[in-house]
Amino acid sequence: MSKRYYAGRQKEICEMSDRRTVLLVDGMALLFRAYYASAYSGYIKRTSAGLPTNAVHGFVKYLLDAVNRFKPTHVVCCWDMGSTTFRTEMYGDYKGNREAPPEDLIPQFDLVKVVVDSFGVPNVGLRGYEADDCMGTLAERYASEQAHVFVLTGDHDLLQIVAQRVHVVIMKKGASNYAVYDEAGLLEERGLTPRQVIELKGLTGDTSDNYPGVKGIGEKTAMKLLSEFGDIDGILAALDSVSASVRKKIEASLDMLHLSRDLATIRCDVPIECPLDGCVWSPDFHRLREKFEELEFKGLAQQIG
Repeated sequence: MSKRYYAGRQKEICEMSDRRTVLLVDGMALLFRAYYASAYSGYIKRTSAGLPTNAVHGFVKYLLDAVNRFKPTHVVCCWDMGSTTFRTEMYGDYKGNREAPPEDLIPQFDLVKVVVDSFGVPNVGLRGYEADDCMGTLAERYASEQAHVFVLTGDHDLLQIVAQRVHVVIMKKGASNYAVYDEAGLLEERGLTPRQVIELKGLTGDTSDNYPGVKGIGEKTAMKLLSEFGDIDGILAALDSVSASVRKKIEASLDMLHLSRDLATIRCDVPIECPLDGCVWSPDFHRLREKFEELEFKGLAQQIG
């Protein structure tokens, strides 16, 4: 993202400080990032009883940094609720290439939610859906209530939910390093509209989520097609206008093309409830300090104090 554009986004963020501003946190993205950022050296932070806490400790630091940067009036944390979702029912190999989480991370899945609750922040998730779907649903709902929404994540798939009042904040390498996207920024940097983020995945697939898209079509070709025809429907309507080799690849993968686009689409109609008045950012610092002391987060406890 250009320095000029990024500086403009930071100014806009500051100007939002007196409005209703919701920070939607991608819980798993922060937790996994925190785990690997601290575990690469081989040292795992533990309590004196042996409970691993490195991921939770890092999660809290990320959360507090984002709150300090974006100054939300409301905060919600969304979570995946197991590996089985409507997407795995649609395509059995969806995310089938994922390795099991590290053993030291497993007990921190429940612990981090206890800590989030200690902040007074709602933990939101629903079995059968991914956290992305919950964030998409809440972002659309809060924006319709005239709130400004910042979605904190490391997952570029969420760029598809960027909208007039919805910014997606991608965590980049290094402390306090964010890329903030709105519709103009997404178009400037990626050459895509939010909807085209989905269309691109339909064409190219996603190796991380383990679905193939159209075999033989990479990002360069897909971007050229989207630039010329707008979306997948436009491409299919004009197949006679594309090269014979590209047409042959698309025609051979039509079913997977449509399936991949569907898998990539974040659902914004998840049946969850989390009203704005239930997620006001107003931590009970006494309660929070007690939790930090219990987990032996001495530095964080002193910071709260």
